Amino acid sequence: MSFRFPTLLSLLLCLGLSNPPALAETPAGGGMKVNDTVFRDAAIANVTAVTRVFGRGQRITGVIVEFTAPLSAAGFTGAELAVADRNILSARVTSTVSMDATAQDGRFVVLDLNADDEAATIFAPGVDQASEVVVTQTAPLALADGGSLEPGDKGVINTRQVNLIVDDFQTFRYTDPGTGLILDYNLFIPKDYDATKPYPMVVFLHDAGVTGTNPKRVLEQGLGAVSFASPEDQAKHPAFVLAPQFPVPLANDASQTSDYADVTARLIAEVSDSYAIDQDRIYATGQSGGCMTSIALNLKYPDLFAASLLVAGQWDPAVVAPLARDKIWAIVSEDDAKAFPGMTAIMDVIEENGTKVTRSTWNAKASHEELAKDVADARAAAGAGTVFFTTFTKGSVLPEDGSDNPGAGHVNTWVYAYDIPGVRDWLLAQTR
Repeated sequence: MSFRFPTLLSLLLCLGLSNPPALAETPAGGGMKVNDTVFRDAAIANVTAVTRVFGRGQRITGVIVEFTAPLSAAGFTGAELAVADRNILSARVTSTVSMDATAQDGRFVVLDLNADDEAATIFAPGVDQASEVVVTQTAPLALADGGSLEPGDKGVINTRQVNLIVDDFQTFRYTDPGTGLILDYNLFIPKDYDATKPYPMVVFLHDAGVTGTNPKRVLEQGLGAVSFASPEDQAKHPAFVLAPQFPVPLANDASQTSDYADVTARLIAEVSDSYAIDQDRIYATGQSGGCMTSIALNLKYPDLFAASLLVAGQWDPAVVAPLARDKIWAIVSEDDAKAFPGMTAIMDVIEENGTKVTRSTWNAKASHEELAKDVADARAAAGAGTVFFTTFTKGSVLPEDGSDNPGAGHVNTWVYAYDIPGVRDWLLAQTR
């Protein structure tokens, strides 16, 4: 990742965070892991699972264990605890509920887990499982005031969960006055929001993969929304982030949009009227069908967006000539059988209509430093140009182990595209 995920922020309430394990196995006697564990014992007060969103889904990356008495930081080795089916990268006793807390005597133990563990993923393509972690105390723990806490007879399963950045969004429901259609949406409101000054707003439109009725999935599937709400991005660009959840597909390969495209435009207007949104700094971004709908909205509502970040999409080149006056950064993979030729055709039309297109080809797996230079080089080459077209080199979005599946060149595009801070910075720098 190119941005650090936050500590548990104040959002973690006062929770003594505990970390949930992967989906439990079924014990011999039947029942899930929850029936083979306890919620607390004489030593452990509670366990909180901490999740983080990656390019292709959500994983449990940490656990915070609260104990019934303050522990000695000096006497703690980490070997006194184990997490079922997980590898612990680091462990420390702390006095505060924070994944970034430094070691000192206190009631909490922070466990950093290996995000690449097989059991780490709780939501991703083909994976949707319970957020469970089981912490076992394997040896006595030294107390800060002397003495020790003896281990219990069973593992302790998490009763709490904290989702980094995802929990910073609020979920609302919009009822469209024209159609009566209902649209659930997630909204990130900047910290220390001041209604007396204007804020930009990024509108993220998801792909067909999380079409449905669980609005949180929009945030958990990848970085399209949460990257703009990260502490690093917000420190540079305090901004609202709007991420609707669509119950039906938004767009198709016939260059048609569903009724929810127009509902989205009206939702944007309502949110803009409800908060201090800078009407000249509303941005569109989306992946696959969300990218296609962003194009359609730009065409139908030419004064709505200040700029657009378009990822892995295409549209009918016969109708896209008006995009020549827009500010666009489009990113596709050369392994994308539809979006690569489709977006190339759109860029050709834009050039034919007199607008310079700054084209570049990048290695999606390049280091953050290399990609930062790629962004800087593209912006320098563009001069006053407002349209960028970036392609990821063939093979660079595909799995390194050589495994592949149909569509990998498409769906993996946004894993990398939204993890480039310089492109996000460009978007937030634009005005209408």
